[in-house]
Amino acid sequence: MNKIKVIIADDHVLFREGTRNLIEQERDMEVVGEANDGAEAVELVAKLRPHVALMDIAMPRVNGIEATRQIKTSQPSTAVLILTAYDNDQYIIALLEAGAAGYLLKNVSGKNLVNAIRAVHAGEAVLHPTIAQKVFSRFGAGRELGEPAQLAELSEREMEILRLAAKGMSNQDIAGKLFLSRRTVQAHLGNIFRKMDVGSRTEAVLQALRKGWLGLDDLA
Repeated sequence: MNKIKVIIADDHVLFREGTRNLIEQERDMEVVGEANDGAEAVELVAKLRPHVALMDIAMPRVNGIEATRQIKTSQPSTAVLILTAYDNDQYIIALLEAGAAGYLLKNVSGKNLVNAIRAVHAGEAVLHPTIAQKVFSRFGAGRELGEPAQLAELSEREMEILRLAAKGMSNQDIAGKLFLSRRTVQAHLGNIFRKMDVGSRTEAVLQALRKGWLGLDDLA
């Protein structure tokens, strides 16, 4: 079995230890590294190339927002999942702009955390639907004009899946609507991410909104 490789970045050692123990109880996951601050997280991702970086916002030297930005610049295929105590719209928007795939609070249950890691690894967004719509609408309102989707070489099917992803539909829901298997939807999303040089559906939708490939009507 190919395990999901995870790094944990948090400046509290006890929290990292507890999170590591939780993740390593899962047969399909392994923690390949731990970072005490944002700068170390960026270095670890470049060295270890994990599938998922689990990261806090408030850390020494480099905060989680800047660390996310640097990680997504150097290793776009690594999904960044924020796990923090800060429930603030400004933080959420800044992190999504930086390229984070999801945002969870530290009071999340262990089961929901490991499911979220699986979800961002599979290209799904981990964000409350109300927050997602608010963020996507903001980007849609300020989008760039005129660059056609064909320049990204997305197929008609891929654009169809991207539009459904923008509506907040899960991979399973998209599969049901298009009469495809979930694995096929995941494969299409993987192709979309590769062509757009992103690591998650959240990033793909935000980029498509910025470029004008998707509009506010696509979010309804």
